[in-house]
Amino acid sequence: MDALDQVVKLKMKRAKRFLEKREPKLHENNKNAMLIKRGNANATVTQVLKDVCALKKPFEDQTSLEFFSRKSDCSLLIFGSHKKKKPSNLVIGRMYDYHVLDLIELGNENFVSLKDIKNSTCSEGTKPMLIFTGDDSNVTEAHRRLKSLLIDFFRGPTVSNICLARLEYVLHFTTLNEKIYFQSYKLLLKKSGCQTPRIELEEMRPLLDLVLRRTHLASDDLYKLSVKMPKALKPKKKKNISHDTLGKTYGRIHRQKQDLSKL
Repeated sequence: MDALDQVVKLKMKRAKRFLEKREPKLHENNKNAMLIKRGNANATVTQVLKDVCALKKPFEDQTSLEFFSRKSDCSLLIFGSHKKKKPSNLVIGRMYDYHVLDLIELGNENFVSLKDIKNSTCSEGTKPMLIFTGDDSNVTEAHRRLKSLLIDFFRGPTVSNICLARLEYVLHFTTLNEKIYFQSYKLLLKKSGCQTPRIELEEMRPLLDLVLRRTHLASDDLYKLSVKMPKALKPKKKKNISHDTLGKTYGRIHRQKQDLSKL
């Protein structure tokens, strides 16, 4: 038997716990991201990566990306570089089972950093609200995948309850004329004289104007496999219960046949 085919039993409990954490789960972990800077990245790309890192905080060789993904247990990545033909280049991508699923190359045409304008900021770890507008956001498969990728990247951890006072950060993505405009706002809750507060938006940073360059998308079959819900998480169908188009619930009760002679 080849040495690679032999099954090695782990003796240390620490190693067993490490492998159990890396096994597929019904409820996936909060997604971590790798921010990779190439040696030729200019100051603009470097600052973009720093700002994205601050927001994300609490088509290269895919083999190296998959190696770092497995080593650091990260399923998201951003790669920054700068070349004469492709200045201020950003590649955003995600993994599935430690293999590259989607890669989308974006060019940065305008950038305003967090440190350029001194205004109010949000506390670290704030879960943002994501808004997508523009007629071009769902025109092509590349734009639809980019929208899904941005939601994956910025959605933050899954929570069961939300405090209204903590809803203070808004990320707005507008797709128009083959460009993606990335803007951020702070949500202010003002007094309105009633129970529901009046909402105002204060412009924040960073601000980016991105253009779509190249894409490396997974096939439809692989993409469907990556978003497939495990059977254990699917809601079980309840018998004798139905719902109408308005959301009302109807139940059917079964009783024994009534004997009318005993009335």
